[in-house]
Amino acid sequence: MSVSTKTDGTELGNLSLIAAHSHITGLGLDDHLQPKEASQGMVGQLSARRAAGVILKMIQKGKIAGRAILIAGPPSTGKTAIAMGLSQNLGSNVPFTAIAGSEIFSKELSKTEALNQAFRKSIGVRIKEETELIQGEVVEIQIDRSLTGGHKQGKLTIRTTDMETIYELGNKMIDELTKEKVIAGDVISIDKSNGKITKLGRSYTRARDYDAMGPDTKFVSCPEGELQTRKEVVHTVSLHEIDVINSRQQGFLALFSGDTGEIRSEVREQINSKVAEWKEEGKADIIPGVLFIDEVHMLDIECFSYINTALEDEFAPVVIMATNRGISKTRGTNYKSPHGLPLDLLDRTIIIKTEPYNENDISKILKIRSQEEETDFNDDALSLLTKIGMETSLRYASNLIAVSYQISKKRRSEKVEVSDVMRSYELFYDSARSVQFLEDNGSQYIDDDGNVNIGQKSDDQMDTSN
Repeated sequence: MSVSTKTDGTELGNLSLIAAHSHITGLGLDDHLQPKEASQGMVGQLSARRAAGVILKMIQKGKIAGRAILIAGPPSTGKTAIAMGLSQNLGSNVPFTAIAGSEIFSKELSKTEALNQAFRKSIGVRIKEETELIQGEVVEIQIDRSLTGGHKQGKLTIRTTDMETIYELGNKMIDELTKEKVIAGDVISIDKSNGKITKLGRSYTRARDYDAMGPDTKFVSCPEGELQTRKEVVHTVSLHEIDVINSRQQGFLALFSGDTGEIRSEVREQINSKVAEWKEEGKADIIPGVLFIDEVHMLDIECFSYINTALEDEFAPVVIMATNRGISKTRGTNYKSPHGLPLDLLDRTIIIKTEPYNENDISKILKIRSQEEETDFNDDALSLLTKIGMETSLRYASNLIAVSYQISKKRRSEKVEVSDVMRSYELFYDSARSVQFLEDNGSQYIDDDGNVNIGQKSDDQMDTSN
């Protein structure tokens, strides 16, 4: 576990844990959308990754919305990994919301409201506005305080390479300068709309003032041209954040608490019309993002019906769904359908197929995972772990990495060896061995009728002893 913190005061800390897909940094494609055999943490699934690369380009163009993609395949074939790789390639500028199908039912909201909020979290609005700034190097600060300590006034002399001006200071500006610890020689920026002062750094002309320099001092050039400049500021927010801020019942504090509650449809309609107006005037751009719904078969017919309707809205993201179901019953109905999705929704989707990994792919994935978990396996141990992954499942083999490492540490070994993997395999059952154990010892467990043999041998064991 590594903990990284930023020292600029804007973020208190960022906890980084080794998760199931923390090794995924992208889809592993080249410039022509061709998948590499092993890149950016992705291994194999070449056809699925190539298809995901086409979807990636569609999303990056920002011209489409309301499309549905289904990633379908057996368990442990990298469906969620592909979605995470897509998210990494999109970057932070494109909204990406990931939910599990089952979490819709655990919220203190109606199912359709929870889905609606997830949809609107996945649509970004890039709002542009111009603001007037005063940028220059501080030449001198004069502050006059009254004897009683109440009223303060002063003068600020600020310059660029072309001009120099003196500004009168009031209480608020003096407090801002004191708070930012601005001194002569600092290059500052003042936002005229709200009076906020930002310290950009020290001027190069003061580079020889050794007594006024700290280890983190940043030197910048003195600004050129006019003192007052106009600058375009871009804010990116999601439609859901605008909904919450404009909902009188909740207010913007709901963004911090997470308790947004139900938001009235009238509020959303007003916001949609306003955002559309901003777009026409060139004040804002709409960024269609991605909503990823994992285990989508857990949704019921009401949710599927809502998704069908929501995909037709002009403010709709690209919806990517993942499932490992075959022909199964759609929740809330009595009929079966492919992947557990109703046929009318399935008809809207384009389907990306994932296939089971071969032995070579499993070996590469386990090697990447062991490097991610900072665990060193020798070749024979990695071969055995690959064999276990082929005979059981990739997830089970991945879980044995950390267990084998702990066993090797107990021996004070620098590398995980075959004996460590064998020991972890003996200690922890996979699903197949667990099922076999239950079949062999079923009478010792409580069955559906409440029957169990407690403190006595089963009939099979008694027959054997006789």
